[in-house]
Amino acid sequence: MARVVHVRDPRGEKDLPLEKGRRPEDYEFRIITVPRRTSIGAVRSVLTEEAEYGRWELARTRIYMGGEKKVWMRRRIIRVQSTLSGPLTA
Repeated sequence: MARVVHVRDPRGEKDLPLEKGRRPEDYEFRIITVPRRTSIGAVRSVLTEEAEYGRWELARTRIYMGGEKKVWMRRRIIRVQSTLSGPLTA
């Protein structure tokens, strides 16, 4: 149905949908290309599954001249820093 491109390192991509004050490295993106003849119901179900189970949020939707659609989904990367200062002692 749709072609999915997963962008883990967005530094090479241009024109990414970002919130104000955020860097591209703070997110990972999934760009879904939907062919012209795909029904709205099928697209809606795919996007709903991605949002619910993959914790993606809709960042942008574009419709091109030929009827093809591109949907940008994004999710924030949570980086965890260790709070351990040294080796554990028993």
